[in-house]
Amino acid sequence: MATREIREIGDEILNRKSKEVKILGLRTKVLIDDMWDTLYEAMGVGLAAPQVGVLKQIIVIDVGEGEPLTIINPKIIEKSGEQTGNEGCLSVPGKQGTVTRPMKVTVEALNENMEPVTIEGEGLLARALCHEIDHLNGHLYTEIAEGPLEDVVYEDEEIDE
Repeated sequence: MATREIREIGDEILNRKSKEVKILGLRTKVLIDDMWDTLYEAMGVGLAAPQVGVLKQIIVIDVGEGEPLTIINPKIIEKSGEQTGNEGCLSVPGKQGTVTRPMKVTVEALNENMEPVTIEGEGLLARALCHEIDHLNGHLYTEIAEGPLEDVVYEDEEIDE
């Protein structure tokens, strides 16, 4: 297992559509393990395979509650409600923007064993699912952010006023 380089805004791979995973071979299993290492090293909430340079429909998400999710070939089949809030991205370091997403989503996908699963997400999980699935379709949150992006201020940083 290893960390991989996270591709950043401007890298054309982030604007390309990912391919469905048909077989979970050794290389794909290694990719998933590396994605988890990369996500945790970067202290993120979610990561899509295109963000590490691989055009496969794979995402990993850990919102800090419930089980971490490995999701393959996800499709949003239902969405409801609305939430507006700050959103960031490991591929757009140091920036955040205001984005409106569904409050609840239902996603059909495969798990890490290629078994069908249905995931119902609300709040942060719904936001993360939508954000990462957008990556699989070649889209960044910056395309739908309301207004200009802002610098991220981390809790342990002092703010000069």
